Amino acid sequence: MLNSIFPIVEGHGEVTAVPELLRRLAFNEFGNYQLRVLRPFRLPRGKMTADRNLEKAVELGARKLANEEGAGGIFVLLDADDDCPAELGPRLLARVAAVRPELLASVVVARAEYESWFLASAVALRGVNSVRADASPPDEPELIRDAKGFMERKLLLPGAKYSETVDQVSLTAAMSFIEARSCPSFDKLYRDMTRMLP
Repeated sequence: MLNSIFPIVEGHGEVTAVPELLRRLAFNEFGNYQLRVLRPFRLPRGKMTADRNLEKAVELGARKLANEEGAGGIFVLLDADDDCPAELGPRLLARVAAVRPELLASVVVARAEYESWFLASAVALRGVNSVRADASPPDEPELIRDAKGFMERKLLLPGAKYSETVDQVSLTAAMSFIEARSCPSFDKLYRDMTRMLP
């Protein structure tokens, strides 16, 4: 069973949100109360997809995981932007595995943004932060470009602004995994955690 995980993330908001997400998944969904989520390493998307930067981050994670007890894993999360998640994800996963094949690993490419998962989970987020009491999920939330802007226009109270560094962790703490799994990228994350946290 996975004991420790080292996340590599793209954005400032994910540095606090991803540990919350992974702990919730481990504890609530898989009964793993021992998972230790190390502080995420932030690697901007352009650097993550460039040569050797991801590999260096994986090596750093491996060194940190070596100080932990039990099995360790690497978790990489980034937005798809204009790339195809089904192509970018496996390509990055192969790079992770080439560096540290002994570690469990997951690469999740959110299409198109992490916030798409909040759009899918709109009902569960009603009343959280500035989410409207009548907020409803759009059809196919992952096909909406600029999910952050859509949230401000359609899900938040008039005049409210969305801030990654302020809102992302609290919305992650309240989102519904069942609703979020309507997004293929979140469903992949869930399935990867099922594999890593039996």
